[in-house]
Amino acid sequence: TTHYLFIVVVAVNSTLLTINAGDYIFYTDWMWTSFVVFSVSQSTMLAVGAVYYMLFTGVPGTATYYATIMTIYTWVAKGAWFALGYPYDFIVVPVWIPSAMLLDLTYWATRRNKHAAIIIGGTLVGLSFPLFNMVNLLLVRDPLEVAFKYPRPTLPAYMTPIEPQVGKFYNSPVALGSGAGAVLTVPITALGAKLNTW
Repeated sequence: TTHYLFIVVVAVNSTLLTINAGDYIFYTDWMWTSFVVFSVSQSTMLAVGAVYYMLFTGVPGTATYYATIMTIYTWVAKGAWFALGYPYDFIVVPVWIPSAMLLDLTYWATRRNKHAAIIIGGTLVGLSFPLFNMVNLLLVRDPLEVAFKYPRPTLPAYMTPIEPQVGKFYNSPVALGSGAGAVLTVPITALGAKLNTW
């Protein structure tokens, strides 16, 4: 019982660590302008936290459990904003679970090889996380309408809603987010695992 209680404590604290890595939810009023920052911080924190947690337990599937806890936590935050009178689409819950499942699959397929989990799994997280979330954001009804009709009182000046540029992939947040996420996730995850062995 103590062992499982400790696992829950690790997961909750890792969730708080992920939240403090940057905004952990997409606010509709500036989700497009924050996509790159979100992708880099959250794909990195997902990989670091999930790998650490997975290697701690040694059981494939714990990364998905870790992502599920973060998802539930975020839905609670979404419900809190909704209770304050904001529309349902005001907050978009990020998609952590599929990327964590890829990490678990890598760990299982490589027969619990922690180096493969870090290198291959970390790369898969960095590549897939921004893409899953871009599809998620495309499903929002009308971000600009929601942004101007329901502005947040804490909206910083540099996050004023702007019309997203379409058709310019070289300046695309998807390209920047997925590339930067994939490049940064692996070395930072490796560093986290190295610290875990000390």
